[in-house]
Amino acid sequence: MALDHARRFFHQGWRVIIGDSVSCRMTGWSRSVHAAVRLPSARFAPGAYVQALQEVILAHGIGLVVPTCEEAFFLSHYRKRLPAQVRIPVADAGTMRNLHSKWRFLELARQCGVTVPDSALVTTLAQAREWAAGRPVAIKPEYSRFGVHVRLYPEGIPAKAAPLDGHQGAWVVQRFCRGTELCSYSILDEGRLRAHVAYRPTYRLGGSSSFYFEPRASALIRDSVEAIGRATGYTGQIAFDWIEAADGQVHALECNPRAVSGVHLFGPDAALPAALAGTGGGCAEPDDAPRMLSSVMLLAGGVQALRAGGAGSWWRDARRARDVIAEAGDRRPVLGGLVDVCLHARTAVTAKCTVREASTRDIEWDGRALEMP
Repeated sequence: MALDHARRFFHQGWRVIIGDSVSCRMTGWSRSVHAAVRLPSARFAPGAYVQALQEVILAHGIGLVVPTCEEAFFLSHYRKRLPAQVRIPVADAGTMRNLHSKWRFLELARQCGVTVPDSALVTTLAQAREWAAGRPVAIKPEYSRFGVHVRLYPEGIPAKAAPLDGHQGAWVVQRFCRGTELCSYSILDEGRLRAHVAYRPTYRLGGSSSFYFEPRASALIRDSVEAIGRATGYTGQIAFDWIEAADGQVHALECNPRAVSGVHLFGPDAALPAALAGTGGGCAEPDDAPRMLSSVMLLAGGVQALRAGGAGSWWRDARRARDVIAEAGDRRPVLGGLVDVCLHARTAVTAKCTVREASTRDIEWDGRALEMP
C-alpha cells in the first residue's frame, strides 16, 4: 500500500518522504520517493517513535502524514504529541478501538442498519462449542489482522479442534456465512465518502491475504459504508470484509480502520491524495482493470490452479490484470521487495513467528491500553 500511495502522490506533484521501523526497500527504492527514514517501533518504543516522527515532520516540512497499516492506531492515540499544523487522517482513539475490535464493530454496524452475522465473545473453545451448538462457525481473535489465526469450520467445530490461544485475548465466534467474499476500501473525511471501491479477493494465500484484486461494484456495500461514516464522523482510510449471500444480501464480517489492498485499484490520477489531505470533493472511483501481485500470482496462483484444475481461468485472469509492484520506469521496487522478504524472514526466525507477522509486529495493536509517553 505504501508503494502505491507513494507513486500516486508523486505523480500528482507531491514530495514523498516515507518512514518505517522495519525494512521498506520496496517503497524506499522507488523513484517516486524523495527520502526514506528509519523510525523506532511504535509498538515497542512509543516514546522514541513519537519523538522521531516529530523531528522528521519538522525537518522535512511535512504537512500530511498518511498511515498505511496499524501505525494508524498509534498516530490516533498520540496525535496531540505531534505538531498541530500537520494533517493526520485518522479518527479519534475510541472510534478506532471500536472499529478494530471484531466484537465491538458488530454492535456499531447493527446500530447503523448494517447486516452482521450472529456472534458471541468467548475465551475458550468450550464456550465457542457451546454457543455454536453444532452449527458452522468462524472463530477469530477479537483483534486480528490479515486473516491470521482465523479458523473456519463450515461443518461445525470438529472434536479434534485445538484449544484457543489465551495469549490472543478474547475470541469472537461467528455464524459461518456462505457466499462470495468481498472487500471494500474507502476514504472518509468527517464522515463523508471521498473514495470507495468494492472488490473480490479472487486468489488468496492459504485462505488469508489476497494477491489478486478484482473490482466488484455493490450499492449495498457503498450504502453501508456511508451509513457507518455518518454515524461515526470517521476520518481516514477504512476497510471492511463482506459476504454476499445467494439472495444478494451483504453481511459485514469485520472492519479494518486502515489502508488495505483496495488502494491498488485506483489509477495514478485518482484523487486519493486530495481525499486524504481533506481538500477533495466528490468520491474518487477505481479503474476497471484488476490488479495483482504478479510474482505471487504466477507462482502460488499457478500451483493452486493446477491443483484445482483451473489453469485456463487462472491464465486468463493473470493476462488481464496489472502488476502492483513492477511499473515501467520504476522497476527497483521489485528487487527491494525481495530484500524486504529476506530481512523479514530473518526477523521471523529470531522472533519465532511467521514472515507475515514479522513484517508488522512493530506496529501491531491488539486493543491494549496505550500510555502517553
